[in-house]
Amino acid sequence: MESLWLSMKLAACVAAILLVIGMPVAYWLAYSNWRWKFLLESVVALPLVLPPTVLGFYALVAMGSRGPLGKLWIALFGHGLAFTFGGLILASVLYSFPFAVQPLIVSFEGVDRKLLDASAVLGAGTLYTFWRIILPLSLPGVVTAVVLSFAHTLGEFGVVLMVGGNLAGVTRTVSIDIYDRVQSLEYGAANHMALVLLVISFAVLAVVYAVNRRAWTPWAAK
Repeated sequence: MESLWLSMKLAACVAAILLVIGMPVAYWLAYSNWRWKFLLESVVALPLVLPPTVLGFYALVAMGSRGPLGKLWIALFGHGLAFTFGGLILASVLYSFPFAVQPLIVSFEGVDRKLLDASAVLGAGTLYTFWRIILPLSLPGVVTAVVLSFAHTLGEFGVVLMVGGNLAGVTRTVSIDIYDRVQSLEYGAANHMALVLLVISFAVLAVVYAVNRRAWTPWAAK
């Protein structure tokens, strides 16, 4: 279960980071009128179509001792970034970025612009309008973003293997553990871990669909 706990910790860290950095990006993409906005939208969506091994390879190169991130990390902390838990977090943030940003964009764009105009007329600033109007009305999208980024990180394999390797207690996540057990012909143990992930995945999807159908929301009638 050590690998499962490591995966849960990794997924929780990535989901929290993506929520913080994803909101301003999603807000800008939702409301900006910049002509070349589609370029940033393409960059955000790139991990959806890019093979995980490709993204993992370039992340590994950047985090290596000769890469820009690796050199900076060594200068700041005295050790490398590749094949560490911190490296896994950074690579996973990149890989799961669109799963957090895109639901937020959809939710932000769904807010009635008349409410935003009324807030501006009443003298409210951009930040106040976001916290008091946009964010409360976008809570289903926020929940979806957190849940999807958590679930996507929990089950990732290629990027984790490329950047973190297979170090027990450090970078061996549950997906890598299942692969190792299959390679060792330990099908019973692999099946046990796979069933755990299956149950978690089902619960995650149930939460997402419940939120999207408003079966459960903070303001639902009881």
